[in-house]
Amino acid sequence: MLTFAEALQDSNRYPKRHLLLGNGFSIACRPNIFAYGKLFEQADFSKVSPTAKYGFTALGTQDFERVIKALRDASAIAFAYGNPTVATTWRDDADKLRELLVETIAASQPAWPGELTEDEYRSCKAFLANFADAYTLNYDLLLYWVQMHVEEGEEPSSDDGFRTPQDDFVSSYVVWEPAQSHEQNTWFLHGALHVFDSGVEVQKFTWKNTRVRLIDQIRDALNRGLFPLFVSEGTSKEKYERIRHNDYLAKAYRSFSEIQGALFIFGHSLADNDLHYLGRIERGKISHVYVGLYGDASTDANRQIIRRAEQLAAGRRGKRLLKVSFFDAASAKVWGR
Repeated sequence: MLTFAEALQDSNRYPKRHLLLGNGFSIACRPNIFAYGKLFEQADFSKVSPTAKYGFTALGTQDFERVIKALRDASAIAFAYGNPTVATTWRDDADKLRELLVETIAASQPAWPGELTEDEYRSCKAFLANFADAYTLNYDLLLYWVQMHVEEGEEPSSDDGFRTPQDDFVSSYVVWEPAQSHEQNTWFLHGALHVFDSGVEVQKFTWKNTRVRLIDQIRDALNRGLFPLFVSEGTSKEKYERIRHNDYLAKAYRSFSEIQGALFIFGHSLADNDLHYLGRIERGKISHVYVGLYGDASTDANRQIIRRAEQLAAGRRGKRLLKVSFFDAASAKVWGR
Protein backbone atom coordinates (compact mmCIF):
# COMPACT_ATOMS: atom_id res chain seq x y z
CA MET A 1 0.00 0.00 0.00
CA LEU A 2 0.95 3.58 -0.61
CA THR A 3 0.78 6.16 2.14
CA PHE A 4 -1.69 8.96 1.51
CA ALA A 5 1.19 11.36 0.81
CA GLU A 6 2.65 8.93 -1.73
CA ALA A 7 -0.74 8.54 -3.41
CA LEU A 8 -1.04 12.32 -3.69
CA GLN A 9 2.43 12.55 -5.19
CA ASP A 10 1.65 9.78 -7.66
CA SER A 11 -1.60 11.48 -8.70
CA ASN A 12 0.15 14.74 -9.62
CA ARG A 13 0.41 13.39 -13.17
CA TYR A 14 -3.31 14.06 -13.60
CA PRO A 15 -4.88 17.50 -14.12
CA LYS A 16 -7.45 17.04 -11.34
CA ARG A 17 -8.03 14.99 -8.21
CA HIS A 18 -11.58 14.19 -7.11
CA LEU A 19 -12.80 12.75 -3.80
CA LEU A 20 -15.55 10.21 -3.07
CA LEU A 21 -16.46 9.82 0.60
CA GLY A 22 -18.18 6.89 2.27
CA ASN A 23 -19.32 6.30 5.83
CA GLY A 24 -15.76 5.57 6.98
CA PHE A 25 -15.11 9.33 6.72
CA SER A 26 -17.66 9.91 9.49
CA ILE A 27 -16.70 6.84 11.52
CA ALA A 28 -13.10 8.07 11.62
CA CYS A 29 -14.39 11.25 13.28
CA ARG A 30 -16.83 9.78 15.80
CA PRO A 31 -16.74 5.96 15.85
CA ASN A 32 -19.10 5.88 18.83
CA ILE A 33 -21.85 7.70 16.91
CA PHE A 34 -21.66 6.74 13.25
CA ALA A 35 -22.31 3.18 12.23
CA TYR A 36 -22.80 1.38 8.96
CA GLY A 37 -26.39 0.77 7.97
CA LYS A 38 -29.49 2.59 6.85
CA LEU A 39 -31.78 4.65 9.03
CA PHE A 40 -34.20 1.73 9.08
CA GLU A 41 -31.56 -0.53 10.61
CA GLN A 42 -30.57 2.09 13.19
CA ALA A 43 -34.11 2.96 14.27
CA ASP A 44 -35.37 1.66 17.62
CA PHE A 45 -38.84 0.40 16.70
CA SER A 46 -39.49 -0.63 20.32
CA LYS A 47 -40.40 3.03 20.88
CA VAL A 48 -43.42 2.79 18.57
CA SER A 49 -46.45 0.50 18.39
CA PRO A 50 -46.00 -2.95 16.79
CA THR A 51 -48.33 -1.99 13.94
CA ALA A 52 -46.11 0.95 12.94
CA LYS A 53 -43.67 -1.44 11.26
CA TYR A 54 -46.30 -3.24 9.19
CA GLY A 55 -46.19 -0.65 6.42
CA PHE A 56 -42.55 -1.36 5.64
CA THR A 57 -43.32 -5.04 5.15
CA ALA A 58 -46.48 -4.43 3.13
CA LEU A 59 -44.75 -2.04 0.73
CA GLY A 60 -41.49 -3.98 0.62
CA THR A 61 -39.43 -0.94 1.48
CA GLN A 62 -37.18 0.56 4.17
CA ASP A 63 -38.01 4.13 3.14
CA PHE A 64 -39.57 6.06 6.04
CA GLU A 65 -40.95 8.77 3.79
CA ARG A 66 -42.84 6.32 1.60
CA VAL A 67 -44.43 4.51 4.56
CA ILE A 68 -45.39 7.68 6.45
CA LYS A 69 -47.05 9.15 3.38
CA ALA A 70 -48.86 5.88 2.65
CA LEU A 71 -50.19 5.72 6.23
CA ARG A 72 -51.42 9.30 6.09
CA ASP A 73 -53.18 8.69 2.78
CA ALA A 74 -54.71 5.44 4.05
CA SER A 75 -55.90 7.20 7.21
CA ALA A 76 -57.70 9.86 5.19
CA ILE A 77 -59.38 7.18 3.07
CA ALA A 78 -60.41 5.16 6.15
CA PHE A 79 -62.05 8.25 7.66
CA ALA A 80 -63.91 8.82 4.39
CA TYR A 81 -65.12 5.20 4.46
CA GLY A 82 -66.46 5.66 7.99
CA ASN A 83 -63.84 3.63 9.87
CA PRO A 84 -62.45 6.08 12.41
CA THR A 85 -60.78 3.41 14.57
CA VAL A 86 -58.50 2.15 11.81
CA ALA A 87 -58.01 5.67 10.50
CA THR A 88 -56.82 6.89 13.91
CA THR A 89 -54.43 3.94 14.26
CA TRP A 90 -52.83 4.66 10.89
CA ARG A 91 -52.57 8.39 11.58
CA ASP A 92 -51.01 7.78 15.01
CA ASP A 93 -48.53 5.29 13.52
CA ALA A 94 -47.54 7.84 10.88
CA ASP A 95 -46.92 10.45 13.58
CA LYS A 96 -44.87 8.01 15.69
CA LEU A 97 -42.75 6.99 12.69
CA ARG A 98 -42.13 10.65 11.90
CA GLU A 99 -40.84 11.25 15.42
CA LEU A 100 -38.78 8.04 15.31
CA LEU A 101 -37.18 9.29 12.11
CA VAL A 102 -36.22 12.56 13.84
CA GLU A 103 -34.74 10.71 16.83
CA THR A 104 -32.78 8.34 14.58
CA ILE A 105 -31.39 11.20 12.53
CA ALA A 106 -30.43 13.11 15.68
CA ALA A 107 -28.66 10.07 17.11
CA SER A 108 -26.67 9.54 13.92
CA GLN A 109 -24.41 12.56 14.27
CA PRO A 110 -23.08 15.18 16.72
CA ALA A 111 -25.70 17.66 17.85
CA TRP A 112 -23.96 20.82 16.65
CA PRO A 113 -20.73 22.02 14.95
CA GLY A 114 -19.14 23.05 18.25
CA GLU A 115 -18.69 19.39 19.21
CA LEU A 116 -15.82 19.18 16.73
CA THR A 117 -12.49 20.58 17.91
CA GLU A 118 -10.45 23.21 16.10
CA ASP A 119 -7.76 20.59 15.45
CA GLU A 120 -10.33 18.32 13.81
CA TYR A 121 -11.59 21.14 11.60
CA ARG A 122 -8.06 22.16 10.66
CA SER A 123 -6.96 18.63 9.77
CA CYS A 124 -10.05 17.84 7.74
CA LYS A 125 -9.85 21.11 5.80
CA ALA A 126 -6.22 20.32 4.96
CA PHE A 127 -7.31 16.90 3.70
CA LEU A 128 -10.13 18.31 1.55
CA ALA A 129 -7.85 21.00 0.10
CA ASN A 130 -6.10 18.29 -1.94
CA PHE A 131 -9.15 17.81 -4.18
CA ALA A 132 -10.88 19.86 -6.86
CA ASP A 133 -14.29 18.66 -5.72
CA ALA A 134 -15.92 16.35 -3.21
CA TYR A 135 -18.69 13.80 -3.70
CA THR A 136 -20.16 12.18 -0.62
CA LEU A 137 -22.49 9.21 -0.20
CA ASN A 138 -23.12 10.23 3.43
CA TYR A 139 -26.06 12.34 4.51
CA ASP A 140 -24.62 13.54 7.80
CA LEU A 141 -23.37 17.11 8.22
CA LEU A 142 -19.67 16.62 8.92
CA LEU A 143 -18.48 17.56 5.43
CA TYR A 144 -20.77 20.59 5.32
CA TRP A 145 -19.67 21.76 8.78
CA VAL A 146 -16.00 21.52 7.86
CA GLN A 147 -16.48 23.41 4.61
CA MET A 148 -18.45 26.16 6.33
CA HIS A 149 -15.96 26.50 9.21
CA VAL A 150 -14.12 29.65 8.18
CA GLU A 151 -12.62 32.68 9.90
CA GLU A 152 -14.78 35.75 10.47
CA GLY A 153 -15.20 37.57 7.16
CA GLU A 154 -13.74 34.69 5.13
CA GLU A 155 -15.77 33.03 2.40
CA PRO A 156 -15.91 29.22 2.08
CA SER A 157 -13.89 27.79 -0.81
CA SER A 158 -16.53 25.13 -1.39
CA ASP A 159 -19.73 25.61 -3.37
CA ASP A 160 -22.70 23.26 -2.96
CA GLY A 161 -24.86 25.12 -5.48
CA PHE A 162 -27.39 26.50 -3.00
CA ARG A 163 -28.27 30.18 -3.09
CA THR A 164 -30.67 32.62 -1.43
CA PRO A 165 -34.05 32.47 -3.19
CA GLN A 166 -34.38 35.19 -5.80
CA ASP A 167 -35.83 38.44 -4.37
CA ASP A 168 -36.04 36.86 -0.91
CA PHE A 169 -33.21 38.03 1.32
CA VAL A 170 -34.86 37.02 4.62
CA SER A 171 -35.61 33.40 3.77
CA SER A 172 -34.91 30.76 6.42
CA TYR A 173 -33.40 28.49 3.78
CA VAL A 174 -31.44 28.52 0.52
CA VAL A 175 -32.40 26.74 -2.71
CA TRP A 176 -30.66 24.78 -5.43
CA GLU A 177 -31.18 25.52 -9.11
CA PRO A 178 -29.47 23.72 -12.03
CA ALA A 179 -28.47 27.07 -13.52
CA GLN A 180 -26.55 27.90 -10.33
CA SER A 181 -24.52 24.68 -10.28
CA HIS A 182 -21.81 25.48 -12.86
CA GLU A 183 -19.19 26.24 -10.19
CA GLN A 184 -20.46 23.62 -7.76
CA ASN A 185 -17.70 21.47 -6.26
CA THR A 186 -19.55 19.67 -3.45
CA TRP A 187 -22.26 17.09 -4.10
CA PHE A 188 -24.38 15.07 -1.68
CA LEU A 189 -24.95 12.08 -3.95
CA HIS A 190 -27.58 10.46 -1.73
CA GLY A 191 -29.07 13.63 -0.25
CA ALA A 192 -28.38 15.04 3.21
CA LEU A 193 -29.97 15.76 6.57
CA HIS A 194 -30.18 19.48 5.89
CA VAL A 195 -31.54 19.19 2.33
CA PHE A 196 -35.30 18.96 1.78
CA ASP A 197 -37.47 18.44 -1.29
CA SER A 198 -40.47 20.73 -0.96
CA GLY A 199 -42.06 19.34 -4.11
CA VAL A 200 -41.42 22.64 -5.90
CA GLU A 201 -37.75 23.22 -5.10
CA VAL A 202 -34.83 21.65 -3.28
CA GLN A 203 -34.17 23.59 -0.07
CA LYS A 204 -31.24 23.59 2.32
CA PHE A 205 -31.64 24.73 5.91
CA THR A 206 -28.76 26.63 7.45
CA TRP A 207 -27.79 27.75 10.93
CA LYS A 208 -26.67 31.10 9.54
CA ASN A 209 -30.16 32.01 8.35
CA THR A 210 -32.13 30.70 11.33
CA ARG A 211 -29.89 30.29 14.41
CA VAL A 212 -31.99 27.14 15.01
CA ARG A 213 -30.33 23.76 15.62
CA LEU A 214 -30.65 20.99 13.08
CA ILE A 215 -32.90 18.72 15.13
CA ASP A 216 -35.47 21.49 15.62
CA GLN A 217 -35.39 22.46 11.95
CA ILE A 218 -35.92 18.83 10.93
CA ARG A 219 -38.81 18.39 13.36
CA ASP A 220 -40.47 21.57 12.10
CA ALA A 221 -40.03 20.51 8.47
CA LEU A 222 -41.53 17.07 9.14
CA ASN A 223 -44.47 18.69 10.89
CA ARG A 224 -45.03 20.64 7.68
CA GLY A 225 -44.93 17.49 5.59
CA LEU A 226 -41.38 17.95 4.28
CA PHE A 227 -38.81 15.16 4.38
CA PRO A 228 -35.03 15.23 4.16
CA LEU A 229 -33.81 14.32 0.71
CA PHE A 230 -32.52 10.80 1.39
CA VAL A 231 -31.61 7.95 -0.90
CA SER A 232 -32.04 5.28 1.75
CA GLU A 233 -33.46 2.45 -0.33
CA GLY A 234 -31.94 -0.98 0.12
CA THR A 235 -30.66 -1.93 -3.34
CA SER A 236 -28.62 -0.11 -5.97
CA LYS A 237 -31.50 -0.39 -8.45
CA GLU A 238 -33.95 1.23 -6.01
CA LYS A 239 -31.45 3.98 -5.24
CA TYR A 240 -30.93 4.71 -8.93
CA GLU A 241 -34.69 4.96 -9.50
CA ARG A 242 -34.94 7.49 -6.68
CA ILE A 243 -31.99 9.48 -8.08
CA ARG A 244 -33.55 9.69 -11.55
CA HIS A 245 -36.70 11.32 -10.20
CA ASN A 246 -35.04 14.25 -8.43
CA ASP A 247 -33.34 17.12 -10.28
CA TYR A 248 -30.62 17.64 -7.68
CA LEU A 249 -29.73 13.96 -7.33
CA ALA A 250 -29.84 13.41 -11.09
CA LYS A 251 -27.51 16.38 -11.69
CA ALA A 252 -25.13 15.05 -9.03
CA TYR A 253 -25.14 11.68 -10.79
CA ARG A 254 -24.33 13.29 -14.14
CA SER A 255 -21.59 15.40 -12.58
CA PHE A 256 -19.91 12.35 -11.08
CA SER A 257 -20.22 10.51 -14.38
CA GLU A 258 -18.21 13.21 -16.16
CA ILE A 259 -15.17 13.52 -13.89
CA GLN A 260 -11.74 12.75 -15.32
CA GLY A 261 -8.24 12.29 -13.95
CA ALA A 262 -7.73 10.79 -10.50
CA LEU A 263 -10.41 9.73 -8.02
CA PHE A 264 -9.63 9.09 -4.35
CA ILE A 265 -12.14 6.87 -2.53
CA PHE A 266 -12.06 7.27 1.24
CA GLY A 267 -14.15 5.31 3.74
CA HIS A 268 -16.14 3.22 1.28
CA SER A 269 -16.27 -0.58 1.01
CA LEU A 270 -17.27 -0.65 -2.69
CA ALA A 271 -20.38 -2.61 -1.72
CA ASP A 272 -22.88 -3.66 -4.37
CA ASN A 273 -25.66 -1.51 -2.90
CA ASP A 274 -23.81 1.47 -4.43
CA LEU A 275 -23.27 -0.22 -7.77
CA HIS A 276 -25.08 2.64 -9.52
CA TYR A 277 -22.04 4.83 -8.72
CA LEU A 278 -19.36 2.15 -8.91
CA GLY A 279 -20.59 1.44 -12.42
CA ARG A 280 -19.95 5.06 -13.37
CA ILE A 281 -16.32 4.59 -12.32
CA GLU A 282 -16.01 1.42 -14.39
CA ARG A 283 -17.67 2.92 -17.48
CA GLY A 284 -16.63 6.54 -17.00
CA LYS A 285 -13.69 8.78 -17.87
CA ILE A 286 -11.59 8.40 -14.72
CA SER A 287 -8.01 7.33 -15.40
CA HIS A 288 -6.83 6.28 -11.95
CA VAL A 289 -8.64 5.28 -8.77
CA TYR A 290 -6.88 5.42 -5.40
CA VAL A 291 -8.80 3.34 -2.85
CA GLY A 292 -8.25 3.83 0.87
CA LEU A 293 -7.92 0.73 3.06
CA TYR A 294 -8.06 0.68 6.85
CA GLY A 295 -5.70 -1.69 8.63
CA ASP A 296 -4.06 -4.82 7.28
CA ALA A 297 -4.64 -5.25 3.56
CA SER A 298 -4.90 -9.02 4.03
CA THR A 299 -8.07 -8.95 6.15
CA ASP A 300 -11.20 -10.44 4.59
CA ALA A 301 -12.88 -7.02 4.39
CA ASN A 302 -9.92 -5.38 2.66
CA ARG A 303 -9.37 -8.33 0.33
CA GLN A 304 -12.97 -7.94 -0.77
CA ILE A 305 -12.46 -4.22 -1.43
CA ILE A 306 -9.29 -4.94 -3.40
CA ARG A 307 -11.04 -7.61 -5.46
CA ARG A 308 -13.98 -5.28 -6.18
CA ALA A 309 -11.66 -2.42 -7.19
CA GLU A 310 -9.72 -4.69 -9.53
CA GLN A 311 -13.01 -5.80 -11.07
CA LEU A 312 -13.80 -2.16 -11.88
CA ALA A 313 -10.50 -1.89 -13.73
CA ALA A 314 -11.02 -5.20 -15.54
CA GLY A 315 -14.50 -4.13 -16.58
CA ARG A 316 -13.30 -0.97 -18.32
CA ARG A 317 -13.86 -1.16 -22.09
CA GLY A 318 -12.30 0.85 -24.89
CA LYS A 319 -8.95 2.57 -25.17
CA ARG A 320 -9.19 4.50 -21.88
CA LEU A 321 -7.69 2.15 -19.28
CA LEU A 322 -8.50 2.37 -15.57
CA LYS A 323 -5.61 2.01 -13.15
CA VAL A 324 -6.18 1.12 -9.47
CA SER A 325 -3.90 1.79 -6.50
CA PHE A 326 -4.42 1.42 -2.77
CA PHE A 327 -3.39 3.68 0.07
CA ASP A 328 -3.37 3.48 3.85
CA ALA A 329 -6.48 5.44 4.86
CA ALA A 330 -5.20 6.00 8.41
CA SER A 331 -2.12 7.79 7.05
CA ALA A 332 -4.36 10.56 5.68
CA LYS A 333 -5.06 11.62 9.30
CA VAL A 334 -8.29 13.24 8.14
CA TRP A 335 -9.30 14.23 11.66
CA GLY A 336 -5.77 14.75 12.96
CA ARG A 337 -5.32 11.20 14.29
